[in-house]
Amino acid sequence: MNSTKSNASESYITLGGSVVSDGPYSDIIDHPHHVSDTHPQMAVEDRAAQFAPFAALVGYDDAVEQAAIDAFEQVIAENTNEKFEESI
Repeated sequence: MNSTKSNASESYITLGGSVVSDGPYSDIIDHPHHVSDTHPQMAVEDRAAQFAPFAALVGYDDAVEQAAIDAFEQVIAENTNEKFEESI
């Protein structure tokens, strides 16, 4: 089949990417996206940053960092111990 139908919006997206709609937004679906002349668009980095304060796992970053430090220290200790035993 060359098209997909979305039941929620009653629109069809054809294989070429064009939208044919008979739904509630059919009168505005082909309008160009509005870009304000007075308000500059927000940078992608800033848009992503607005979600930064939300941390689903509080303390997760600290736990991962501490695990990396512990693993690094363990490797250093094992290597130091091996070199010491070899020198005896």
